[in-house]
Order: sequence, then C-alpha cells, then structure tokens
Amino acid sequence: MNNFVFKNSTELVFGKAVEEQVGEYTAEYGSKVLLHYGGGSIKKTGLYDRIIKSLQENKVDYVELGGVQANPRLSLVQEGIKLCHEENVDFILAVGGGSVIDSAKTIAVGAKYDGNVWDCFIGKGSITDMIPLGVVLTIPAAGSETSDSAVITNEEGWLKRPIGHPMMRPVFALLNPELTYTLPDYQTACGVSDMLAHTMERYFTNTPNVDLTDRLCEATMRSIIEQGPKVLENPKDYAARAEIMLAGTVAHNNSLDMGRETDWASHDIEHELSGIYDLAHGAGLSIVFPAWMKYVYKVNKPRFEQFAYRVFGIEPQFDGSDASIIKGIKALENFYVSMGLPIRLEDADIRDDRYEEMAKKATNNDTRTLGHFKPLDSKDIHEIYKLCAMSKKW
Repeated sequence: MNNFVFKNSTELVFGKAVEEQVGEYTAEYGSKVLLHYGGGSIKKTGLYDRIIKSLQENKVDYVELGGVQANPRLSLVQEGIKLCHEENVDFILAVGGGSVIDSAKTIAVGAKYDGNVWDCFIGKGSITDMIPLGVVLTIPAAGSETSDSAVITNEEGWLKRPIGHPMMRPVFALLNPELTYTLPDYQTACGVSDMLAHTMERYFTNTPNVDLTDRLCEATMRSIIEQGPKVLENPKDYAARAEIMLAGTVAHNNSLDMGRETDWASHDIEHELSGIYDLAHGAGLSIVFPAWMKYVYKVNKPRFEQFAYRVFGIEPQFDGSDASIIKGIKALENFYVSMGLPIRLEDADIRDDRYEEMAKKATNNDTRTLGHFKPLDSKDIHEIYKLCAMSKKW
C-alpha cells in the first residue's frame, strides 16, 4: 500500500426533500448567487420553483445561467465568468448533473483567475482561488458533487480536457434520490456506466497489498451492477435509486483511491470520442473500457481474474488459460448491453476512421502517455480504438 492523504470537505446531505434546504445552506456562504443549470428540465419538474422559493425565503439574491449541454462547453463557461464579474456573484449554485457541476466549477475558478481559464486545463495557469459553490444533484453519474475535478470541452479544436484541485470540491451537495425519478432510461444507464468506470479506473492497479480498497471497489461495482437494472425496471424504486445515487458519489469522492495508484487511461481515450462526436460520456466509456481491458489484461492477469471472480462470480481456471478473464470482460459487456448501452463504435453510429487523429490528440502529439496500469502511447491507443470497432465475436 502506498502512502496517501485523504480529505473530502464536501458536506453531503442525503434524503427525501433535502433540496428544500438549499436556501439555508446557500445563505451560509453567499448573498448573491449564480444559479447554473441545464436545458430547462428542472423547470418542468417543479424543482426550479422550489429552489427559487428556498433562496427567497433565506434572502439570497440570484442571477441565473441555463443552457449547459452534455460535454459542457467553454463558451458557456466564459459567459458565466463574465456574469459573475458583472453581478458581483459570491457563490455559485449548480442544479443538475455532472455537466452542470463541472461547468459551475470552471466558472468558479475562472471568475478568480486573471486570464483565460482554459490556461488551467493546458498547464499554462494554476488555480489559486475560486468562488465557493454548492450542488443540488439531479443526475447520479459523474460524482462531481463531491469530487475535486471537472471536465470541459473547448469548441476550438474540440478538445475535452480535465482540471483538478482540492479547493474545487463543492462546499455542500444535496442529494434527493426522488429527483432522479424522471430521468430517461438512457441517461440513467449512461450514469451507471460512468460511476462503474470511475470505480474500475481505481480498481485496475499494480499497487500490491490493497485488499481493503479492492473490496470496497468490488462492493461498489457489485452494487451498481445489481441496482442498475432495478432502476430501469421501476424508475420510482426509491431504494434502488438511493443505492445508485450514493454509489455515484462514493465512486468518485477519492475514498476508493486510498493507498493505490489509479489509471484513468480509459477516461482520457473516451474524452476524444465524446469531444469530437458529442457522444454521451457514459456511452463512450461502455465502448472504451472493454476494449482497454482486452488490450492490457496480460500486464496483470491475476488482477483481471480477481475482477472476474469477485465481481461476476466467474471461477478462475487454474490451467494457465485466459478463459476466466475473457468471460469476465464479456460479462461486463453483457451488463452494458442489458442496460441499453453501446459496446462498439458502430452501436453509437461512429464509423469514421479518425483513430490516429484521436490517438495523437490524447497524447498531445506523443508528448505524454496515458494511464499507469500500462502506460499507453499513441500507437497503443490507436489499437484500442480498433478494438472498439471490432465485431462482438471477440
């Protein structure tokens, strides 16, 4: 086990009707709020009205900026930064899922950064201050409600890049599973894929003697795999929704990282897909992760045998073959299919041969490698994209 420091400062408030306390929580941190949200679904469901009522009851003034898209755009972030300056905003309230929260985090950073906030994404600037922010979560997926990171797409070049800093964690996050009842099945499934991938990025490590966090990861993955289909079968199953919502948070609050090296190659590879094709992140991950597994599993076969056994109950073969590993990867693919997710590029109507371009972009023209389980150069990534396009007969 490696040395580590763990700190998560977000106050997590979980349960029915907790969003009605948002004004009370917000008033502790600011008096002029930027209310940031997506395409307007919060108005259709009545959530917007409850948020406004709570803010007004607690004498919190606000301005608002909607319009956040999946794969949130830098252009809207810049609009939000300008609004914060013009309106003297001292707190940001993100109401939505990971895209809204990531956009809000970047606005919060940019409002205190002297320059173009994109500098912080490409290593030309650093985060030294930000406006505090809070969250009302409506889509369990990205775990951004308690994470220290964000991902933004720059339309100039369609570059999708991450940023991270400990101060980027929201000061509070209000999680009511009932707010997820109206999510479309596909959006729910993509969220399940995202949180599962967050756990696997941590699970596939070469760090020895991490049995406790191995088992925490395995329990998280098993719970996601068990509860995901229940949510699709009955969208108003509160118990299943609660398990999924909490799993999304646990998968990305860094508690599963403790003492272990993590990977993140699959996320970086997927970012090029969703950056260019505007694919839902969870759908891209259900395509990329099995392909990554097929390419790297020989680096540490016992780790993949353990995954197959402890997560999917596939007994090791003990005959020197890769049979149980292959069955484990296929079991993961079958789970994705059962959730209505793509597992090949053609399933997502992506047929263009832009593998080399994406591989070069992912590695900054071969100036870096991706991942730690097996460091990947552009040639490796090109091969993984090819595996993403292979037929289902692998």
